[in-house]
Amino acid sequence: MRRVVITGAGVISALGPDLPSFWASLAEGRSGIGPIKAVDCTPLRFSNGAEVQDFDPFLHFDPKAAMQLDRTVQLAGVAAAEALKMSGLILEPARTAVVTGCCVGGKTTEDETYRQLYEEKKTRFDPLTIPKVMANGAASYISMHHGITGPAYTVSTACASAAHAIGQAFWMVRAGMVDAALAGGHEAPFSLGMLRGWEAMRVVAPDTCRPFTVDRKGLILGEGAAILVLEPLESAVARGAHILAEICGFGMTSDASHITMPSAEGAAAAMRAALADGGLAPGQIGYINAHGTGTPANDATETKAIRAVFAEPPVVSSTKSMHGHTLGAAGALEAAAAMMAFERDLLPPTVNFTQPDPACDLDVIPNQARAARVEAVLSNSFAFGGLNAVLAFRRAG
Repeated sequence: MRRVVITGAGVISALGPDLPSFWASLAEGRSGIGPIKAVDCTPLRFSNGAEVQDFDPFLHFDPKAAMQLDRTVQLAGVAAAEALKMSGLILEPARTAVVTGCCVGGKTTEDETYRQLYEEKKTRFDPLTIPKVMANGAASYISMHHGITGPAYTVSTACASAAHAIGQAFWMVRAGMVDAALAGGHEAPFSLGMLRGWEAMRVVAPDTCRPFTVDRKGLILGEGAAILVLEPLESAVARGAHILAEICGFGMTSDASHITMPSAEGAAAAMRAALADGGLAPGQIGYINAHGTGTPANDATETKAIRAVFAEPPVVSSTKSMHGHTLGAAGALEAAAAMMAFERDLLPPTVNFTQPDPACDLDVIPNQARAARVEAVLSNSFAFGGLNAVLAFRRAG
C-alpha cells in the first residue's frame, strides 16, 4: 500500500478567508465567535456564533454560478480552489476523487424557501431549489468545476462527516483506487429554522465556547469549509511538492448506544483503530486536536476516552473555542489545525479557558499556543448518533 501525504489545504472560516489567516488566528489564540449577523436572534436564547465575515461570492464565482449555489457550496468551492492552488497538482480527471462531508446541506436555501411558502404563500419557487439544498452539492460542484471524473460523493455522519470523508479518501489513495483526492467538509447552518432546532436541544452556550473548563455551558455553532489535497508520497516527492503532513491512519467506530450521549468506549476504540491503521504506538502521539465541543457531557467523556488509550496522555486542545462547531466541516478544519502544528512547531490553544474541571484532567494548552515539535497527532471527531472518526497524521520526512 502507498503512503499518502497532504500537499494542499484550503480553509475558509470565522478565523479568516484562507489557510494563512486561519492558522494566524489559531496561533494567536484569537476567537472568531461573535454576534450572529445572518439571522435575527432576538427571539432565541443565544445570539453568538462563528460566522465567515464579509464573504462576497461574486469575488469567487461568476454571477450565474453564484446565484445557483447555496452558501455552503460556495464556501467549499473557495476552499477547494485554495487547496488545489497550493498543491500545484495537475489532476488526472479519471484518477482523482472528490469526497466531501456535510451534515445539513443547503439550509440557507431551504429556510428561505419555506419562508416564502408559509409566510408569503408563494406557489412558485426557484427551479434549482433541490440542487441547491442537496448535501452533495459541493462534491458535485467541485468535480464539475475542476473536470474531475473519478469517484465523487458526500458523507453525512453529523459532526464526523468531514473526518469520515478524509479517512475514506485516504484509504482510496493508499489502496491505489485513485491517484489523488480532494477531501474535506463544509457547512453553513445559520438559518432561523436550524438555530431554533439547536436551541431546543439546550446545548448551545449563551456566551462563548469554553471546552474543558469547569464553567463551560455548551457549544457555539460555526460555519466554514476546509478541503485537503491527498496524493501518494512518491508522486509528491517526484514533482517536488511541498508536503504539509503525511496522513497515516484512520479509525471509525459506532457506539450503538445513544443518539446524543457520547460513549467513552466508542471514542477510545476509534482512537485505537486510527493508531493501529497508522502503525503508531500511543507514545508517538504528541498532540490531539480534541472534538472538544464545550458541552458538559462531551468534554468529560472525551477525557475519559483519551485516558483509556494513553497511559500518559499527550497535550490536547479544542480549536472549536475559536472557529466554533462547524458540524459537518469540523473534522476538516480541525485536521488542518492539527497538521499545521508540523509546519510551525506550534500547538494551538484552547481559548476562553477559566478554571480546570477535575473531570477533564488533561493538559489542554489553556489560552496561549505552545511551541513544541511533535512527530504525530490525532484529530478526533465524535458525532451525534454515536459515530466516531479519528484521523492520524505524522510529520513528513
